[in-house]
Amino acid sequence: MERVGASRDLVLGYVHALHAIDEAMRVAIPSLDRLADVLGLARSRRIGRSDHIGACSYTVHGAGCRFVSDNGMEVDVDFAADGSAVFDLWRLRRYGLSLPDPVDVTDENLRAAVLSLQPLLTEVRPGWFSHMTGSLPALSGFSPDSHSIP
Repeated sequence: MERVGASRDLVLGYVHALHAIDEAMRVAIPSLDRLADVLGLARSRRIGRSDHIGACSYTVHGAGCRFVSDNGMEVDVDFAADGSAVFDLWRLRRYGLSLPDPVDVTDENLRAAVLSLQPLLTEVRPGWFSHMTGSLPALSGFSPDSHSIP
């Protein structure tokens, strides 16, 4: 069960890091209404497809974007048609492996962790998850300092 607990912390860290990135990007690019707008800005060439803003760099890809902090933490996210951030187990594992103290967990433990976090997280299509907007109070007790991108 301890591994599921570590997986749960990893998932919460990812969600918190995604929220921190959203806030940082909105400060850096005031015209952003939501993080998904990075795709449209890049496609219209109002911002580059990759750049360094604040404490992280970003690279737009397909339906999403990969953010990497100066210390190497990686948050890769896709965006659904409605602009909500969606992620899969592969993205969660990549995030865990990119942490300063890497966390390597199995897909089985990650899936169990994600399921334990419902309704904070929702499976929007098989294997893809989204978090409820404004649901970060559910992270109480989690220390963002060790797992988030500043």
